[in-house]
Amino acid sequence: MAMEITQVLLAAQSADGQIRTVAEENLKQFQQQNPPLFIHSLSTELSNEQKPPESRRLAGIILKNSLDAKDAVCREELTQRWVSVDLSIKSQVKESLVQTLGSLVPEARHTSCQVIAKIASIEIPRREWQELIVKLLNNMTQPDSSAPLKQATLEALGYVCEEISPEDLEQEQVNAVLTAVVQGMNQIENNSEVRLAAVKALYNALDFAQANFENETERSFIMKVVCEIAMAKEPEIRQATLECLVSIASTYYGYLEPYMQTLFTLTANAVRGDEEPVALQAIEFWSSICDEEIHIQEESEQYDTGNSPHSNFINQALPMLVPLMLETLVKQEEDQDQEDGVWNLSMAGGTCLGLIARTVGDAIVPLVMPFVESNITKGDWRCREGATFAFGSILEGPSIEELAPLVHSGLEFLLNVMKDQNSHVKDTTAWTLGRIFEFLHSASSEYSVLTAATLPRVMSVLLESIRDVPNVAEKVCGALYFLVQGYESGDCSSSILTPYLGDIVTALLSTADRVDTSNPRLRSSAYETLNELVRCSNLRETSNMVMQLLMEIMNRLGKTLELWIVSSDDREKQSDLQALLCGVLQVIIQKLSNSDETSSIINQYADQMMVLFLQVFSCRSSTVHEEAMLAVGALAYATGPQFVKYIQEFYKYLEMGLQNFEEYQVCSISVGVVGDICRALDDKILPYCDGIMSQLLKNLSDPVLHRSVKPPIFSSFGDIALAIGEHFEKYIPYVIPMLQGAADHCSELSPNDDDMQEYGNQLRRGIFEAYSGILQGFKSSKAALMLPHANPLLKFIETVVSDKYRDEEVTKAAVAVLGDLADALGPNTKVLLKDHSFHVDLLGECIQSDNDQLKETAVWTQGMIHRVLVS
Repeated sequence: MAMEITQVLLAAQSADGQIRTVAEENLKQFQQQNPPLFIHSLSTELSNEQKPPESRRLAGIILKNSLDAKDAVCREELTQRWVSVDLSIKSQVKESLVQTLGSLVPEARHTSCQVIAKIASIEIPRREWQELIVKLLNNMTQPDSSAPLKQATLEALGYVCEEISPEDLEQEQVNAVLTAVVQGMNQIENNSEVRLAAVKALYNALDFAQANFENETERSFIMKVVCEIAMAKEPEIRQATLECLVSIASTYYGYLEPYMQTLFTLTANAVRGDEEPVALQAIEFWSSICDEEIHIQEESEQYDTGNSPHSNFINQALPMLVPLMLETLVKQEEDQDQEDGVWNLSMAGGTCLGLIARTVGDAIVPLVMPFVESNITKGDWRCREGATFAFGSILEGPSIEELAPLVHSGLEFLLNVMKDQNSHVKDTTAWTLGRIFEFLHSASSEYSVLTAATLPRVMSVLLESIRDVPNVAEKVCGALYFLVQGYESGDCSSSILTPYLGDIVTALLSTADRVDTSNPRLRSSAYETLNELVRCSNLRETSNMVMQLLMEIMNRLGKTLELWIVSSDDREKQSDLQALLCGVLQVIIQKLSNSDETSSIINQYADQMMVLFLQVFSCRSSTVHEEAMLAVGALAYATGPQFVKYIQEFYKYLEMGLQNFEEYQVCSISVGVVGDICRALDDKILPYCDGIMSQLLKNLSDPVLHRSVKPPIFSSFGDIALAIGEHFEKYIPYVIPMLQGAADHCSELSPNDDDMQEYGNQLRRGIFEAYSGILQGFKSSKAALMLPHANPLLKFIETVVSDKYRDEEVTKAAVAVLGDLADALGPNTKVLLKDHSFHVDLLGECIQSDNDQLKETAVWTQGMIHRVLVS
């Protein structure tokens, strides 16, 4: 029997804070004391047509939150709580929810759809609530079903498809769902809300339709209905249908050829004459087609298949598609540069044009250049900006041989346009210059668009334009970023950029200090460009400048500690600035420590830097914690054994970082810093190892910790073992089971999921690096400890080697650990390898590799194995 909770739900929405707090506490207690009755009471409230809409709405929201959560651990707890509820109560709850789909109150129907989907996501994969799909489909076929009931049913079907996986439904169920959805989209259905719900349901059900799209008759029927409803009179339906077509383009690209002419006409009409949300989806359709063809080309090149097996839709449509996109470029909005995250027709068109350029390469140039040439000098700013945008958009894709002459002839013109009266034109021109430097400028290229003759003029314009309005200045920072990056690969003895570096540094620091904008992007962009300038500069010629910059940045970081903090906004601004400054210091430390001639500068200022970093840590900001951690890691690497004098004071912050599960990036970086410190201190890290190892092992055992942190933890075991050698023995009983468990977990990861493949490779690499460090650490005195674990390790290496999804880094780590095994265990390796021959083929493959590091590692490992086999 459900409890009466209407008044409590209404009180929980009261304007009176005291009444609201008491009601919320009552609801919380009810939920904790009797979860099944709580859920039952909420569903009863939601389904009761006599109850106030306000109480029903809140009941639905709480019910949904009682079944699902963003946090994975919490979600699993809620799932288990639902699973354990008595069957009779679950049946009553589900019956109430399905009944609510026919409610007269739209909010009740909508919430019920969401809750049904949440329960379905728990039960359908367990092969429970199999009657749900049948019940929902009955609502669509009963002659007396009302339009609201049909609309809610389709919405529920869509949400269910969004929550579950294709393998959770039988093909017969999928067919029935698609039939109901397509019928709901049909023109015969007069209610626009039903048709809109049907289109949205189709969008969520597309992943289930693989078999249907493989069948030509069924596919053609679906496409016919979709193309018809794309011309509905309601713009919301047209927009939703084009969203479906975008998804179809990426999911079922290979089946689209018979429909492309119709789809071009449909999307072209939308781009040229429909409302903006509809037109944007029409452009997105072609962007998706580009994405698919680019992906196919990249895979073809990666696996050297010799041909690109896509349908060349973009090439075929090129003469009509490019002019269509060019038309959008002159439909800018007056304030588009000032708004954050704005997305409009011209931006979508330019983005699509860029994707077309990447898809077809040189073929786009003759189609775009007439538009550029005819619009670049027109009086209307939209024409000038559109022309520049078009040129900038096609700079990635075509060959440098095709583009270089155009850039050489147009560079002076673009530099002059940086004085245009219109801010939009200057903004886009600065962006275009950045694209030129990014894709066409390299000191080592014979086609580089920048020469000793043109550089002075370019620098003059950029250093003047960086003082322009903030949005233009930000794009100029980007242009400078790519300009300095282009000189990284040049002659190490000298750089033609060096004479300008002092002026660039001054300009960037002034830009970072600007107070005429509240947008933090300009300051970030200035400091990021400063980082790139330091990283790419010729150290022989710029060491004095870098040292002066070091002192300036330290001074700035010190001043952030004196800022007056009276609000959370002040604290956030302080944190953001400290993060940027710590980032610059990290790059300077890395740059100066790379040369014997300048590494002494780091030692000279190390004490001052460490004091600053420790003060930054004391501000307790996760963002700053992250950047300061990276800087400390760089300092540890640079100072080596001398870092020991800082470790005692720093350790408490390192421990805090390792415990920071909520901001898992901070935790991951802290794990990396453990490795930096181990490499710096060797066995001087020993007094802190129990605390570090205890925390790392705890992290690995905790299901809450983000999975991306786990591979670096395994790598850090190797770093610690290498640093402390035989003293690592006491951790072996805890570490080896963790490594073997992770190795077993690797075989359970889905090979069909790209994210899982990447994670699997990271995990394998981490495991191998752990074993390598342990084997090397024990080599001189405790190698025998690893004998019992050698066979499982060899089997794991063999398993990994047979996996076609392993990447080169994993292969290198596997080969290295094989060599370490032979090196550490010596003659014992001969017995171990007698049952394994995989290493012969593996080493042969690696020695033939184009990767020099992999080849070098394989040659070393081959030597180690040969040495023990002939001993």
